[in-house]
Amino acid sequence: MELHDFWFFLICVLWSGYFVLEGFDFGVGMLIPVLGRSEEDRGTLLGTIGPVWDGNEVWLVTAAGATFAAFPQWYATMFSGFYIALLLVLVLLIVRVVSFEWREKVDSDRWQGVWTGANVVASYGIPLLWGIALTSLLAGVPVGEDKEFTGNVFDLFSWYSVLGGVAFMALFAWHGSVFVTLRTTGAMKERAHHLSLRLAPFSVLLTIAFLAATLWTGVDANEKGLVGGLVIIPLAVAALLVAWFMAGRRREGVAFASTCAAIVLAVTLLFVELFPRVMVSSTDFAWSLTTSNASSSHYTLVFMTIVALVMTPVVLLYQGWTYYVFRARLGQVEPVKNPIDLLAEKPKRDR
Repeated sequence: MELHDFWFFLICVLWSGYFVLEGFDFGVGMLIPVLGRSEEDRGTLLGTIGPVWDGNEVWLVTAAGATFAAFPQWYATMFSGFYIALLLVLVLLIVRVVSFEWREKVDSDRWQGVWTGANVVASYGIPLLWGIALTSLLAGVPVGEDKEFTGNVFDLFSWYSVLGGVAFMALFAWHGSVFVTLRTTGAMKERAHHLSLRLAPFSVLLTIAFLAATLWTGVDANEKGLVGGLVIIPLAVAALLVAWFMAGRRREGVAFASTCAAIVLAVTLLFVELFPRVMVSSTDFAWSLTTSNASSSHYTLVFMTIVALVMTPVVLLYQGWTYYVFRARLGQVEPVKNPIDLLAEKPKRDR
């Protein structure tokens, strides 16, 4: 395997990790209006992802950085052509970060409601936009002979890209509901359990439709064969059905692992159907960007590979340790009492 091919699939791994980890973050944000019946409930939901959401976003930064270093032509063409969509993603990411940081700054229901709502909007918008943008790489966009994007933002919209965005939202919402059952206790866990069972059929059907459409688009737009897709799709469908079944049996750990597997397999299918191209040209198929004509020099790829082999295990160990430290389930968050009130509540002595 050539180094540029290795880095293409490493970028696939980074996107898979990002969607698995940030997927449940987005899912929790989407479900706040349904599961968060009180301010305490909303605090509990945000508390399930509070210690880890910013670490999860490192996977996105790493994926973007790896694309820039390993495939500078791909990075340049994609970020210039998808400028408006990616700018909207950036804005929503910033809004989401601010919502976490500012929500507790003022003890006001209106203030907290505004920033909770901002988190919800961002949690819906980001998966939708990522789904549209990434599927457009396979569906094809106008790219000229000079490898420059020649279209506009409306060229990103097709039946397949819209289906990809909606499927991403549905799958992440279900993924998030299963995650909440893992991280909470009591009434919140029960509500999340029942919601996960209601979300399951819609998420499974939409994801299966996306998988089938990805295989079809790979054959139609990228001249791919059926072998790769016919191996991955049954595994992804099996993971979805296992997650649905285990959620019903209250085996939250297995259900969550299965939704993680389904997300990884869906992203893998997208990249497999895209390979060896990284950006299909709808103007002329011969002008498509490939792993070879869009990559960096061999020396650059060698240096990047050495750094990745050394640093990746360290990052994985650190993030794994973070999840271990914050593994405890959360109950309903109780308000912190004033110390003076606590002194006033001292039990009276029996006379």
